[in-house]
Amino acid sequence: MRKIQLFDVFFALFVGSALMAEKSEIKIAKQYGLAYLPLMVAEEHKLIEKHAKSLGLDVEVSWITISGGATANDALLSGSVDLVSAGVAPLIRLWDKTKGRVKILTSLNGMPQILNSSDKKIKTLRDFTENNKIAVPSLKVSIQSLLLQMAVAKEYGIENYDKLDHLTVVLKHSDALVALTSGKSEIIAHFTQEPFAALELQHPNIHEVLNSYDILGGEHTSVVFFTSEDFYKNNPKLASAIIAAVDEAIKQINADKSAAAKLYLKVSKSNEPLELIEKIIKNPDVVYALKPTPNITLFSDFLFETGAIKTKPLSWKELTFDKIH
Repeated sequence: MRKIQLFDVFFALFVGSALMAEKSEIKIAKQYGLAYLPLMVAEEHKLIEKHAKSLGLDVEVSWITISGGATANDALLSGSVDLVSAGVAPLIRLWDKTKGRVKILTSLNGMPQILNSSDKKIKTLRDFTENNKIAVPSLKVSIQSLLLQMAVAKEYGIENYDKLDHLTVVLKHSDALVALTSGKSEIIAHFTQEPFAALELQHPNIHEVLNSYDILGGEHTSVVFFTSEDFYKNNPKLASAIIAAVDEAIKQINADKSAAAKLYLKVSKSNEPLELIEKIIKNPDVVYALKPTPNITLFSDFLFETGAIKTKPLSWKELTFDKIH
């Protein structure tokens, strides 16, 4: 009888330790553009593996590249990836949908989101007509779609926040760039981020209509790196390693922005001019930082006021895991 009891104890300990073991393989989804540069640096230099090793973990990291906040949210909810990166707006919607069980692990970047147009008649939002089309990476969910609504609310009143929604069409930033600059598409405007905005503005017939820093009254976090509460709680060392890896990547970018520009072109296999990428990264309005700016609650306040989310976070800390507080 005693042998059976001892076996039960040892078996329970074995199962318990197995359940407590942290993941040895993780999948991460990143997106296109300079906002995701910290993840590109982390992938290229295997920084997650490095910091995991320092904590006694061996982990294999798989990276995939997707497009759009809606796709990012779906990938995380389906369990096909462990962590995703996207704009603040998709994260807030998912935080609300999961009742706070998805949160920000780290910030990645703050940069102005820019609405460009190829129609010289369009100087303000009031100049858009029924025949005009505005490209965004995903309808309603993306940070660009939300910013368009926020800008419209300022112009026409909160009750008319979705007045221009019917003009929006879904296109990846790279495809929208081609459509806008070709002059042969119904797309006459594109709400985008870098480097796509700068590439568009190189064309003499394209101009900026507005940007998100004007809408929000200053700098704001644009893109964040987020995961589920289950992953965070079940993998505490790995979560710490990932945060340390992103932190090191950001420090590398800020220490040598010319090198970061070269790495971006190499990893993204892009053919943009190096000088242009360097100029964007060195722009003081483009900020790579580990912590989100407190004013990200301006996005959640608007989403709550328009009924898009049911719960209103009172602080940026409610949207983040505590390791970066």
